[in-house]
Amino acid sequence: MSYGIYIGKNHTADGIAYLGGYGDEPSSHWLEVVERKQHSEGTTIKVGVTAQADLPGVITEIPQARETARHIRVNYSFYKGTPAPLTNGGLNEYGVAVRDIWSPSRPELVAMTPRDQTGPSYSDLSRIVLERAKSAVEGVKLMGDLIARYGHTTYGGNSNIIADSNEAWVIIQFAGGQGLWAAERLGDNSIRASRPGYIEEIPIEGQTSGDFLYSANLVDFAISQGWYCPTSGDKFNVNKIYGDAKGKWDGVSWIEGELASLSMRPRKITVEDIFWAIRTERLTGDTAGYGQVVPLGDAVHPELRMLWHTHVGPVVAPFTPVFMGVREVPPEFRMHRYLTDGEAERFLDGRCFDSKVSLVSQQVESTRSATYVFKRLLNLVFRDSEVFLPEVSAFLTAYERRLLEVSVDVSKTARILLHAGEPALAERYLTYVTNTELIKALDSAEQLACALDVRSRALHATCARDRLLGPEQIR
Repeated sequence: MSYGIYIGKNHTADGIAYLGGYGDEPSSHWLEVVERKQHSEGTTIKVGVTAQADLPGVITEIPQARETARHIRVNYSFYKGTPAPLTNGGLNEYGVAVRDIWSPSRPELVAMTPRDQTGPSYSDLSRIVLERAKSAVEGVKLMGDLIARYGHTTYGGNSNIIADSNEAWVIIQFAGGQGLWAAERLGDNSIRASRPGYIEEIPIEGQTSGDFLYSANLVDFAISQGWYCPTSGDKFNVNKIYGDAKGKWDGVSWIEGELASLSMRPRKITVEDIFWAIRTERLTGDTAGYGQVVPLGDAVHPELRMLWHTHVGPVVAPFTPVFMGVREVPPEFRMHRYLTDGEAERFLDGRCFDSKVSLVSQQVESTRSATYVFKRLLNLVFRDSEVFLPEVSAFLTAYERRLLEVSVDVSKTARILLHAGEPALAERYLTYVTNTELIKALDSAEQLACALDVRSRALHATCARDRLLGPEQIR
């Protein structure tokens, strides 16, 4: 159950909007900073899914942009016929952040999806927005244009939250092969959770509202299928007509209510509150592949844009700042063979097995896998969550409090270097701080895991525990 939240700037203590969330995938995850790139005319990219997908499709090629933006993203290696590397979103140098969250379409749409569907998948759309969009609304229109031009490859319905410093948009892409989509604007006073993504009532009288955009056929197709009658007097409820008709799921209602309550305090919603909202064990567990929180403030220097990153579900990992201006991330946080699809049959040594050479270099594989270390900690914590989870949560809160103070000083220092005309020195500084803090977080997780392992073995030396343990979650 992928998850995203957007909090408008009028609800936050620092007057900055935030986008946070995570993706749920059963494979390895790794952190990547992608450079801005120039592409020659005629360059294409492959999009879509293979015949191995639940809703099969055909891989096709579409034109690449002449220039793609620098961005930070988390990649992963597997989802049902979708070629790796995949992504659910991240942050680009223009301050556009993207989160991908599933959003089930009505069964009739899933059933009518062509078995040779073509066009960008959910991962393709997220990546392309990171590469090309300079504002949130531009990202929405870019998705709509790509779907109209090249089609859309679906796994049964999907959504995104696309945000910048001024606004955010929820966009739903529906199954069915009809190019159906709808988008709703979120503003300064919005608090929105997607789990799954949803849009309810929208105005359909000539698209006169600037708060909604949708495909040209959205209304007519619903009428043609008998799903909406324009003379009935009913509102055009997107979720009831094209979605699962459930509206807000229980988890969405709960977290939106909690955040609304927090926003009523004099200090409003703090960054620590947002970390909690992504971390809470009621919504976050083993399936969460990582965590992201993006401050959507204006930045004079793109290098100072940043996101807070956890390498598995933040329920056991500290949010650590990653700045746009870094040269690289530590090898521990790059792609390792652990949980990476296809790596079980590969070798690092290619002398006798040229067709089975690993995608991971020996240099990277000789380092610790951050995913493995944090996953081990998560399983130790969940085996005794009543005892261990409160302790680890208190540690993470204290740990992040220091990092929040550090990040302010780091931004100020790097800004001074950039103003002084020292971009190379600023890059070295941001890289050093980001990499140092990522490794410190990894060291802390490893030390915690060793300590909890000793305690767990002593507490349960004679107990056989084969069933899955962990805190109860809300769907």
